[in-house]
Amino acid sequence: MNARIGVIGAGAWGTALAQALAGASDSDGNAGAPGDVLLWAREPELVEAINTQRRNDLYLPSAALAPAIRATSDMAEMAELPVLLVVVPAQFLASVIAALPGGTRDLVLCAKGIEAGSGRLMAQVAAQVCPADRLAVLSGPTFAHEVAAGLPTAVTLACGGGRAQWDRLAPAIARPALRPYYSDDVIGAEIGGAVKNVLAIACGVVEGLNLGQNARAALIARGYAEMLRFGLARGARAETLSGLCGLGDLVLTCSSTSSRNFSLGLALGKGLTAADALSGKNSVAEGAATAPVLAQLAAQAGVQMPIVEAVRRLLAGEAPASEVVSALLARPLRAEQEPSA
Repeated sequence: MNARIGVIGAGAWGTALAQALAGASDSDGNAGAPGDVLLWAREPELVEAINTQRRNDLYLPSAALAPAIRATSDMAEMAELPVLLVVVPAQFLASVIAALPGGTRDLVLCAKGIEAGSGRLMAQVAAQVCPADRLAVLSGPTFAHEVAAGLPTAVTLACGGGRAQWDRLAPAIARPALRPYYSDDVIGAEIGGAVKNVLAIACGVVEGLNLGQNARAALIARGYAEMLRFGLARGARAETLSGLCGLGDLVLTCSSTSSRNFSLGLALGKGLTAADALSGKNSVAEGAATAPVLAQLAAQAGVQMPIVEAVRRLLAGEAPASEVVSALLARPLRAEQEPSA
């Protein structure tokens, strides 16, 4: 098999992207040859299962994987490809891509988070670890099982290299049911994805406490205001955050238990500790690691993010969910568009 594109990371989202990319390559929907996809997984037993059984029962059991997908645990194989989608958890991005042999490739970053300790966005991490590579970010409202099933999905593809990079990447990634939209706002695409994960935890808490649909809608709206304030302070554009990778992703992940972050918040709202809610899970709720560093960055920048701070307190075990929500409701009354509201 002569792969044309690679996916690093065989979790649910990485496997779903590989499945989508292995479909018809004509983005206009015309019949075409499958795109051969190389999928990197760390676990040898998972590589074996994907290649022999066409299954990833560990992370995406719902999908029968396309024959055009081949799995490998050899990072040197991945380095030979011109386009790599990097779909590993945000906290492991640096260590995984550090194993890539040197070269000049298009790295499309698909993790949604902020690196704990350093406070770096994923493009900042990748730029330091792989300085010769060209960086882009793929983000948007995406549930892995729907993408793997071929259901229609739209995403933001933010290209640090501008239109020239878009012209290379769009034909490689676009499929009849996977539609990328162009942006050159890498910072906005990254902040939208990272902040929405934390807000999804908060929405899960609302559900766990049985506070109702009104409260959830209010939290989404006020959470988006926090996302916008933080994004603008970091150089993102408002129109990016109002699009697929910001508001669109926020609405999706704040309304379904298919979201790992929403499910974590649901457990917290029902009285579980963060440690208990996170234990025994194969998948990663990125918002759990992002919340503390996001709250710290916001405080350093003087950006008010009370919902994010509430999630941080919950995850740290500083107060029960009911107390944290009561504190939010007791905040001083302000104008809706006030910067510190």
